[in-house]
Amino acid sequence: MSRRRRSRNRRGYMLAGLIVLAAGALLFLMGRPPICDCGTVELWHGAIDSGNSQHLSDWYSLSHIIHGFLFYGAAWALMRRQPVGMRLAAAVAVESLWEILENSPIIIDRYRTATIALGYSGDSILNSMSDVGMMALGFAFAARAPVWVTIAVGIGFELLALWVIRDNLTLNVLMLAWPVEAVKAWQSAL
Repeated sequence: MSRRRRSRNRRGYMLAGLIVLAAGALLFLMGRPPICDCGTVELWHGAIDSGNSQHLSDWYSLSHIIHGFLFYGAAWALMRRQPVGMRLAAAVAVESLWEILENSPIIIDRYRTATIALGYSGDSILNSMSDVGMMALGFAFAARAPVWVTIAVGIGFELLALWVIRDNLTLNVLMLAWPVEAVKAWQSAL
């Protein structure tokens, strides 16, 4: 890697870090709680209850890892000439924008009306920043693993979440964009 490319790569990683800090600050200004209102910080919150999206990781963390797989693929296709650090910065920007949008009243209300997340009140800042980190882990995995392994892991994560919580990235997108009452009823039966 040339010296100029190494410098751009480093700038990309620094830019990614700055984007994360800016997203965290914006979420704070939006009034999001820094941590769970329960006052604790859990590494893993596996229960499907009001603690979802409040701690470091939960079943929806798998979806954010898959975001990383998808964003790596998109960045590779659209930014192939850019170093990985710059591609990661673009992926972090997209994920951070989603975290900000996801915690806006319009999306919180949409989750409450169109999905099984009746009591959803948005993410804590800790969880949002962890979600961006999970995406970055997925991005890094996809950057190093063979494509077929990344696809297999992504499908495995989708099936695992579907089996355990009757929800996953695919159903989340479907239910936000075009709610299906039969899917909502099936998910509610858990």
